[in-house]
Amino acid sequence: MDLAELVAGWHGEGAADGFHLVPAEPRRDPERLVNGTGALLQHRGLFRTFYPGGTLREHLGLARPAGQPTVPCTPLRTRET
Repeated sequence: MDLAELVAGWHGEGAADGFHLVPAEPRRDPERLVNGTGALLQHRGLFRTFYPGGTLREHLGLARPAGQPTVPCTPLRTRET
């Protein structure tokens, strides 16, 4: 059984509704996780291919709290030394 099958099984049984994948071998595993396991999970509809909102709030479908600015704040300028 591969990792994608294991995660899909947990999800199907209701044992997990999310997951974090951490490479065991940092030089080898990131490519395998992205192009192997990640791709298989995307194909099964268990791993997103995009995020619909431009912000976390939009992505989660949350309304903006009253009194919050609707435009981003201008970053503070720092004095160059």
